[in-house]
Amino acid sequence: MNTLAVEGIGVIGAVGHRLVDGDGLSSDGWLVSARRVPSPNHDARPPKTVISLLVIHAISLPPNQFGGDAIERFFTNTLPATEHPFFATIDGMHVSAHFLIRRNGECVQFVSCLQRAWHAGVSCWQGRDRCNDFSIGIELEGCDEQPFEEAQYVSLNALIEILTRAFPITAIVGHSDIAPGRKTDPGPFFVWQRIVGAGAALI
Repeated sequence: MNTLAVEGIGVIGAVGHRLVDGDGLSSDGWLVSARRVPSPNHDARPPKTVISLLVIHAISLPPNQFGGDAIERFFTNTLPATEHPFFATIDGMHVSAHFLIRRNGECVQFVSCLQRAWHAGVSCWQGRDRCNDFSIGIELEGCDEQPFEEAQYVSLNALIEILTRAFPITAIVGHSDIAPGRKTDPGPFFVWQRIVGAGAALI
């Protein structure tokens, strides 16, 4: 298991967040510098939920292929099932993440951080089920078979710095850590040591 414990972040406010316009995130939970592609696949977090977990994912559509707009269309329920054989296998799924970091480092946001994106599925972290309730999901465009790009680590580190300023994040984990046996991402090519510099320590 490769996870990161984040230290030095305290609870801020009734639901554990402090958002200030101009501080990277707007007061309604949107990253100022990200391209917005609003997804309908979200709902409200439970009342007074403290956002304390970052979950790193990897996605490529079609599998092991990069570029194009298939991921964005998947997260917005507009991906044609007939366009590729794999797309038929995920037709009808309603999922999203808060953020996607493309291969070139571009950051796309689909759901406000204050809302619950549907990224983790059946999941558990340190005895707590339903990780979507208290986490922020970050997708990297990638797969289990290829390294991630330098630009992605740069953008990821910048995003983590903003999120750990705004929320009392206590851990950064992979999808595989909260759904072991069901998920493998971000996969063996994700270098966890590359994000240690974002105020976190390996555990």
